[in-house]
Amino acid sequence: MSTWELSEDQQRLQAGAVAFARAALTASGPEDERAGHFDHEGWKKCADFGVLGMPIPEAYGGQGLGLSELLAVMEGLGYGTRDQGLLFSINAHLWTNSIPILIYGKDEQRTRYLPGLCDGSIIGANGASEPDAGSDIFSMRTRARRDGDHYVLNGTKMFVSNAPIADLVVAYATIDPALGAMGVTAFLIEKGTPGMSVGKKFDKMGLRTSPMAELIFEDCRIPVTSRLGREGRGAEVFESSMEWERGCILANCLGAMRRQLEECVKHARSRKQFGKAIGKFQSVANRLVDMKVRLDTCRPLVYRIGALKDAGKDAVMEAAVAKLYVSECYVKSSLDAVQTFGGYGYMTEQQIERDVRDAIGSTLYSGTTEIQRNIIARGLGL
Repeated sequence: MSTWELSEDQQRLQAGAVAFARAALTASGPEDERAGHFDHEGWKKCADFGVLGMPIPEAYGGQGLGLSELLAVMEGLGYGTRDQGLLFSINAHLWTNSIPILIYGKDEQRTRYLPGLCDGSIIGANGASEPDAGSDIFSMRTRARRDGDHYVLNGTKMFVSNAPIADLVVAYATIDPALGAMGVTAFLIEKGTPGMSVGKKFDKMGLRTSPMAELIFEDCRIPVTSRLGREGRGAEVFESSMEWERGCILANCLGAMRRQLEECVKHARSRKQFGKAIGKFQSVANRLVDMKVRLDTCRPLVYRIGALKDAGKDAVMEAAVAKLYVSECYVKSSLDAVQTFGGYGYMTEQQIERDVRDAIGSTLYSGTTEIQRNIIARGLGL
């Protein structure tokens, strides 16, 4: 069996995810999307379905399943619902909170936080990007000053997904800007901690149902026991979480691309112009062929990440390749879907154009297309 072909159990899990999404994740229509409504009920349903705990060991409240199984489920969810914002929030929660805590947390931190992260009672966020530290993440200015058995944090984080609804933040700060990446340290900060507040909320082009805001630290005092990993090793924590996120965050986009293709084929067969179905026109047919080719070439790249991580191997290069290629293909196929539906695709009521706005974000989050090219070039020794 190829690394991207689903086993019978994985097919069963994916089919169950599709059925669940179609039945339970239906709250996000055009008005909800326009208002940026986060589906709290859908979040809890996803937790009850088991999505939030799939890659976490049973000892910490999860299901202990492999990454390949989770990817199959996420693809199924992306196919079954248009609420890519909710799925984006789930991805942010998993790859920048649950996984770093599982890998780098002390057992007391795992015991304290992972069960709630799995059952949905704790929503996670990640504070890394800053006004002057986006792609150049390790030039961050948020400072962590050691004061006895505590650290005192000061600074501002930008573009924090889930910030307005988060109960737990994995935040990064530097103990000394002159040290660059070697000064970065990771911290676990709970909602309500004095000195941490939610700042400006952002009104986004796409993924509008995933809330985003600033996080502000003003003399935010946290105990040393809240440090995640060792002092000065936050860059390792961050890069590890990004490897997982880059390789996995687009699994639900595979489902969206599959749904797009099926909708376009159905429309091309039924929509008639000049006396025949528009799918009989070569320009339309070729567009759908391109969508099919993109989907089939994207799937192995994503599922290869699952196979590698399940085997305990690194996937830095492979994650960057998947992130680069799948995000670009998602944008192109979303634009092709609008073109296929024509004027109907441009109307918000049909929600075809929603995929375009959501897809464009995929070329930016978890490292821009340009950053992925840099990572791949380094991997090639360039």
